[in-house]
Amino acid sequence: MTVGTSPQTSAGGGSGRGRRGARLLRRLRRAPSFALGLFLSGLILAIALFPGLFTSNSPTDIDTTLSLQSPGAAHWFGTDELGRDIYARTIYGTRVTLSIVAGSMVISALLGGVLGIISGFAGRLTDMVLGRAVDVVLSFPPIILGVVISGVLGPSITNLVLALSIVYVPVFFRIARSGAISETSRTYVEAARSVGLTGRAILFRHILRNVMPLILLQYMILFPLVLQIQAALGFLGLGVQPPTPDWGAILEEGKDYILFAPWISLFPGLFIMISALSVTLLGRHLQKQMNQ
Repeated sequence: MTVGTSPQTSAGGGSGRGRRGARLLRRLRRAPSFALGLFLSGLILAIALFPGLFTSNSPTDIDTTLSLQSPGAAHWFGTDELGRDIYARTIYGTRVTLSIVAGSMVISALLGGVLGIISGFAGRLTDMVLGRAVDVVLSFPPIILGVVISGVLGPSITNLVLALSIVYVPVFFRIARSGAISETSRTYVEAARSVGLTGRAILFRHILRNVMPLILLQYMILFPLVLQIQAALGFLGLGVQPPTPDWGAILEEGKDYILFAPWISLFPGLFIMISALSVTLLGRHLQKQMNQ
């Protein structure tokens, strides 16, 4: 026997979706900066995931007869000294650059977050040892430490991800440790201990869940900074190597032509700025929501 859906049920589902859509629109109108950040982030993400939808040109094709052409109908962002299309290199560089930044920050957040939560929950000797190790890393400026690690390991994508991960582990460690110490003193932890839950169960079932929003917020706040550090290392030749397109590497390639071919560096620089702005706007909105 076939059971049909009543018109009232269908209408109710449609009206429910309509109400949710209307609430979302009202929320976006009340927070235009969040709406702008959401739009820009979605656009950048689409470019990173589907670069072929935004350009049909290859980012690595060389044609010296087209060397240093200014932006025009054939090449929207102009060409570089080898005749490569800057628009295609910038578009395809989006995936490379953001993958490095996002991947390194995920590693930093996982490692720093787990160690920070363990340190804050365990206390005593464990907290002291991990805290002193983190203080050593924090004693170096991020860009200097990144240059040293990348220089010692050698320029490559893997080494760049490793360098950025090491640099920002202490930041997530401190956030997670602070959150864990705060949560450990709460009543529900004492109640969990009184009913016989092990320390591991309390740590990963309860404390981790409550510290995760702090780590997520820190991730979004740090993203623009890590993006700039990654571009700086690429500019210094310690990141992605030619011919792979990367925003920092394109900036480095254009430095010798900045006076008479500024478009080589201009457009990847704009993409860096727009990406940093979009995540910053989302992070500020998330921070406001958490503070309410």
